[in-house]
Amino acid sequence: MFTAYVVVTLVTIAANAGAAFVDFAKARFVLDNSDRLGLPRTWLPALGGLKAAGAAGLLLALLGVPYIGVAAAGGLVLFFVGAIIAHVRARVFGNMVIPGAFLALAAATLALATNLP
Repeated sequence: MFTAYVVVTLVTIAANAGAAFVDFAKARFVLDNSDRLGLPRTWLPALGGLKAAGAAGLLLALLGVPYIGVAAAGGLVLFFVGAIIAHVRARVFGNMVIPGAFLALAAATLALATNLP
């Protein structure tokens, strides 16, 4: 079980760190998606910061602070539930699989983190 937790957590960290990077870099596809969802571009640094904070919290969990990891995973779950709500609200269904995949990673990390001995 611990090996699965470490692997899933590392994948979740990498995915969210990468997503935060492209938010901070204001990549064209991020700007286009933000426009389609009706989100102000000024929100991108904050959204990237939340993803980076989640990734950092998960890293702290792997370094021995498990409660921070549970909080980080829970925060990422809430973040990506919000992302899916934003997609549904804007009726942008074509790329909703992306926040869905991030939600699945965060939820799996949270489930594994809460079941560690």
